[in-house]
Amino acid sequence: MPVRSQPVVDPQRPAVSALPALATPMPERTKSRLLELVKRHGPLTAQDLAQRLDVSVPAARRHLSDLREQELIVCRTERPGGRGRPQHVFTLTDRGEAAFPKTYSTLCVDVLRHIEALFGEGAVLRVLDARNVEVAGRLERELPRSMPLGERVRALAARLDEQGFDTEVEQDGDVWYLVERNCPNLTVARQYPQLCGSELSLYTQVLDVPVHRDRRIACGQGICRYRIG
Repeated sequence: MPVRSQPVVDPQRPAVSALPALATPMPERTKSRLLELVKRHGPLTAQDLAQRLDVSVPAARRHLSDLREQELIVCRTERPGGRGRPQHVFTLTDRGEAAFPKTYSTLCVDVLRHIEALFGEGAVLRVLDARNVEVAGRLERELPRSMPLGERVRALAARLDEQGFDTEVEQDGDVWYLVERNCPNLTVARQYPQLCGSELSLYTQVLDVPVHRDRRIACGQGICRYRIG
């Protein structure tokens, strides 16, 4: 009686389920792998990514489309080696880069600590105030005082979103609230509360109305909330 050969099982290869829904990588995991590939290997085409992810090109394009909507990647046209037929390649945006671990906060804390040690406690606040002057000048050009207050608040929220603050705008009658659900500077803010004070001064100057903060992430609360007007 002939012996039926058994399939060779590769221990490094995960078993394939009989259920079609489980035979492909989970979408969010695939997106994470896609971002990692672009980060590690530089600009890649959809075909390159599909091959590396072991998915179809249309599937890769769907993930790329989702990541573009989230502003994590951007598409540009370039010629391989400066010659040949132009091709579309994908690279990380600043927001996409921010999804990977950074040591900026540790560096910032170290710099502020040395400034304080060398020039005294008030030096940190003077540095932050100088930065505020520069940032406020730019924002005041983008948010002129001729704009209605609500539009200025929303425009400011949009700028803060770009910096990773995950901002929302709420309104209660004539009062506006700016809500930040994330603090990208949390490590620094916990050690140097001057940063939070500088932020409050900046918003007051740019919006040109009284601004009061009633919640603060650095104090252990879930959000930073600013009452405007």
